[in-house]
Amino acid sequence: MTITAIQQFDLFMEGKLSPALSGKYFDCVNPSNGEVFARVSDADSIDVQMAVSAARLGFDHGRWPQFSIAERGAFLLKVALLIRENAKELADLECASCGKTIKHTTFIDVPSAAETFEYYGNLSAGLINETIEHSSPVLSVIEREPAGVVVAIIPWNYPLIMAAWKLAPALLAGNCVVLKTSPLACASVMMLAKLMALLGLPKGVLNIIASSRPQAGEELTGSPEVDMVSFSGSTKTGEAVMAQASKGVKKLTLELGGKSPNIVFADCDMEAALGGAMSAIFMNQGQMCTAGSRLLVEDKIYQEFVEKLVARAKNLKIGPADNFETEFGPLVSVGHRDMVLKCIEKGKQEGAKLACGGKIPDINAKGAYLEPTIFINARNTMSIAQEEIFGPVLCVIPFTSVEEAIHIANDSKYGLAAMVWSKDLEKANKVAARLRCGTVWINTYGVFLNEAPFGGYKQSGMGRELGLAGLLEYTQLKHIVTDQTPGGKSLVASWY
Repeated sequence: MTITAIQQFDLFMEGKLSPALSGKYFDCVNPSNGEVFARVSDADSIDVQMAVSAARLGFDHGRWPQFSIAERGAFLLKVALLIRENAKELADLECASCGKTIKHTTFIDVPSAAETFEYYGNLSAGLINETIEHSSPVLSVIEREPAGVVVAIIPWNYPLIMAAWKLAPALLAGNCVVLKTSPLACASVMMLAKLMALLGLPKGVLNIIASSRPQAGEELTGSPEVDMVSFSGSTKTGEAVMAQASKGVKKLTLELGGKSPNIVFADCDMEAALGGAMSAIFMNQGQMCTAGSRLLVEDKIYQEFVEKLVARAKNLKIGPADNFETEFGPLVSVGHRDMVLKCIEKGKQEGAKLACGGKIPDINAKGAYLEPTIFINARNTMSIAQEEIFGPVLCVIPFTSVEEAIHIANDSKYGLAAMVWSKDLEKANKVAARLRCGTVWINTYGVFLNEAPFGGYKQSGMGRELGLAGLLEYTQLKHIVTDQTPGGKSLVASWY
């Protein structure tokens, strides 16, 4: 990595970079070694209010909402270019922030963020007025307008990608935005703010802040100056955000937790399914809302599949995230690692059999390392199969029939994603149709397309990210009706 000195990042508000009024900064700790690698300006309540007020003023009196879609799209294309030009530094910062391997940040996170800005930047026909055909003597037009001031709150597991998923459509739609990052992993997003400050956006259009104070989120979501809240994070926090956003009846999108079922049928391509199962739970050390943390394996191949899976998990190369040879890095923090360990202990107490992992490897005592963990012979009623752990902990559950697999898969309060592995595509598609979730991957895992909507059922949230659907979330519908009868005397107007 090129990070050789502690970097410092300020807030981006009112069109410029500036420190918090208090002058306070909080430390960013690299989970690979426990060392401080950056300091970020710590927004206080006054800074939060300033950011919201700047966005309010920018939307109500600024030029951004009046710009054409093409003009706003041109800005997004410039952001995509800046991300690509600064790809290495962004990848290094993302790696140091959350412990994601440098291979992952270099080849997935940074390119994906650029592609999202590029996709929306080219979506010039995304917002269109629609004329309604009907028999009445009036002109009926549906217009899509920006929602207004949008608060976007992102989690720590995919900072750059989540920032792109929210900023690109919100800005293209003509909104003014306040983006709040997680203090656990925010250096890459604050670097993005530094880059975007170079582009000369109108004052107040974009505000990016970070705060170590837990109440900062509530100050944003509860503000009467905010029109919409877009939140990604845990279901528990999402419930609180939903309650806070009810003040003023704000528009709301929530992308929340998951306990995604990964269904492996006996007629699968075993090598592909094994690779998919590994990726679904051990990519980013299992710190993914779509993690395939419930592995459902048909009893005919259960023993063979489990043995091969455990062998692969034991052979994963664990190490510092900035080493290109590392396959499995640290968790985001020691605190989060310790919480996952408690979940593992609970799994043991519930009677699940620990097939591998569950311990802290001897790598770096100051790092947040944890071995890839697999429980076998688990039951879907166990807490480790029902509650989102958000770590590299897999529960393997046997099943005997298609009906049983579907029942187990749907027996969850979550409904974000699922996977189905079978060479019988007709069967796989029938199963996919009956799964109560927003995304189903068949014979693959983790394919996200900027053109396709992403979101969940049940307690996994509401609304959608990405695609045209994700863009339209950041708009309001207006119906304009114009009387076209001679003399302006339509039937309704002549009643009185």
